[in-house]
Amino acid sequence: MFVHSDLQSTAIREGEAHDSSRRGREAGLKHGFEEGYLRGRAKAIVEAAPIHFPKRALKVLYVSSGKGFPYAPIDEAIIATLQTLAAEVSVAGPKQPVSELASSSLPDLMLVLDGMELPVEQVDAVRAKGIRTAIWLTDDPYYTDITIRTAPHYDYVFTLERNCLDFYRSAGCNNVHYLPFAAHVGHYRPTLTRSPVRRAISFIGSAYWNRIEFLQPIIGGLMEKGLTINGIWWDRLPEYASYPDRIEIGKWMGPGETAEVYSGSKIVLNMHRSPYDTTVNNNSVGLTAASPNPRTFEISACGTLQLADVRDDLASFYVPGQEIETFSNPSELYDKVNFYLDHETERREIALRALERTYREHTYSHRLHEMLSRIFS
Repeated sequence: MFVHSDLQSTAIREGEAHDSSRRGREAGLKHGFEEGYLRGRAKAIVEAAPIHFPKRALKVLYVSSGKGFPYAPIDEAIIATLQTLAAEVSVAGPKQPVSELASSSLPDLMLVLDGMELPVEQVDAVRAKGIRTAIWLTDDPYYTDITIRTAPHYDYVFTLERNCLDFYRSAGCNNVHYLPFAAHVGHYRPTLTRSPVRRAISFIGSAYWNRIEFLQPIIGGLMEKGLTINGIWWDRLPEYASYPDRIEIGKWMGPGETAEVYSGSKIVLNMHRSPYDTTVNNNSVGLTAASPNPRTFEISACGTLQLADVRDDLASFYVPGQEIETFSNPSELYDKVNFYLDHETERREIALRALERTYREHTYSHRLHEMLSRIFS
């Protein structure tokens, strides 16, 4: 009787092991198929015939932000794109004598990114030569106490924040245009083969206080679901010590590494910073923020599902529920994370629609073509 029972137990264990192995194989095959299908469709979107904009017979002097990382990748994106749209592009830093450079090269346009490091006297001197000047402001509305003093020195002001248009017009700027940043597809694109990065949920960004306060009620649950965070200041989070292997602090990730993480994540969170945080902002008039940040376009360009906090103008760029998902409070974010981790098809289709929309409408080629059209129409 003892021997029979022992044999029976062994048979049961072997059967359970076989069932477990079978379920593992089936899950692996299902996951492999789903990832292959996602990568294959993303490849088709990326390799579809791109939109080509005309190259204009223009000479452009581009003045970089001069701030280094994380502005440097934006400088790279703009320079690379301008070279496809203008006949001649020269580049200078804000500490160089740009008025002298303009005198020698006589560009049709001097385009400045950010402009905080460039003395306005240099801008005035370039304008005095009859050369058009334009500035693309990078951080509206967060530093408007500073930009309100520099913007009136330019012929054209381009802001990535819709709510800043009237603000600059009231300061005497005659040509103010809304022009958000975009995705530079040379930096941000989906991994088209099996991704070396495997994450459930990712957030890459700085630990502004509004982000800390928002995440605290659900941080434990998100960590259980597989959240990984990269960025500075996250030791502000009271629970940081409990997740040292899931929160990497003190590191700026370059665009290539960031894109790889985005593409290798099932869900990427996007939480905008607050325009009212006096510890980091210079926005004494209290301008609100309605427009999406650059990360919105960069995540979408990587073929992954984005969960973004609601901003009034977000729907002008991506259709909520179809090309992007949004949340208004911590419990809504947590519920949507749970839903999309369990619904692969819905998650994949939103991600692919966002990828297609980005390549169709939201690249730096689209933005800079629009800028040049407004200036040289």
